[in-house]
Amino acid sequence: MIVVLKPGVTEAAVEEVLVEIKKMGLTPHVLTGTERTVIAVVGDERALQKKPLAALPGVEEALPILSPYKLVSRECKPKDTVLDVGGVKIGGGKVVVMAGPCSVETEERLLSIAQDVKGAGASILRGGAFKPRTSPYAFQGLGEEGLAYLAEAKKKTGLPIITEIMDPRDMPLMMKYADIVQIGARNMQNFRLLSEVGSYSKPVMLKRGLSATIKEFLLSAEYILAAGNQQVILCERGIRTFETMTRNTLDLSAIPVIRRLSHLPIIVDPSHAVGKTDLVAPMAMAAVAAGADGLMIEVHSHPSEAYCDGEQALLPTQFKTLMTQLKRIAQACDRDM
Repeated sequence: MIVVLKPGVTEAAVEEVLVEIKKMGLTPHVLTGTERTVIAVVGDERALQKKPLAALPGVEEALPILSPYKLVSRECKPKDTVLDVGGVKIGGGKVVVMAGPCSVETEERLLSIAQDVKGAGASILRGGAFKPRTSPYAFQGLGEEGLAYLAEAKKKTGLPIITEIMDPRDMPLMMKYADIVQIGARNMQNFRLLSEVGSYSKPVMLKRGLSATIKEFLLSAEYILAAGNQQVILCERGIRTFETMTRNTLDLSAIPVIRRLSHLPIIVDPSHAVGKTDLVAPMAMAAVAAGADGLMIEVHSHPSEAYCDGEQALLPTQFKTLMTQLKRIAQACDRDM
């Protein structure tokens, strides 16, 4: 339910409404706009039948949210959410590019790639310190050593960093090193992990699961927001279908659908979607044309030597060319990069 407060409502009246909501065993989330303040109420709404919130002082009206994902929906927040990550705005019309290697390998190589992607126009550095792998014998990441390398690359380039979390127990490490915490496709419905990252004030990027519907995707995001963290970015990275010519099937239609249903920014990872270097650029351009708020692209200086996913990584020169093409696409769509 959305509780719309009257214009000019006093802080005391707002507090009274919050107290009443909590007495009912419900959780309030205050959303302050330029003209109005609203309170999103989540929980078992049968409690609202006993005491209508619309009767409280300072309340103008109380409206039900019909979608199953409450805080994520545009019913709750009509305007786009815009995140500020170290001065980089995500959402709100500007196309943001995150780029870097799939996994952090060495400090020297990471710094070299970071400098290359920054020079080409990327705003955020990506790199995995913890890697979810299908085989238990594959490279699993450098752990905290990799996070330290990312922090050093950030120090030298000024690029905020995004890296993946796999275990709720690693959240203190993420608070120390990461600017954005990534939850990978395999963990989209790891509800314990979602709730844990939701309890921290750290931006989170949630990737769509391999076989998840858009509804399931948005409900997973709801776990994070319901735990208190409103700084969530959604990421379409391809879904598993019967097609075998690409690694996954990139669902570009999810971009306009999600933009209609949710206020959260939506970015696209074409690298994991297609799994082949020569297909990354066309899908990246298509994603921008479809309205994505940003892209996550894998870049590696020596893809043949990459510890993982080298077959889908762009060379720095290829990435630089793509960035030039993306700027033209964005401009044609009345957007900025």
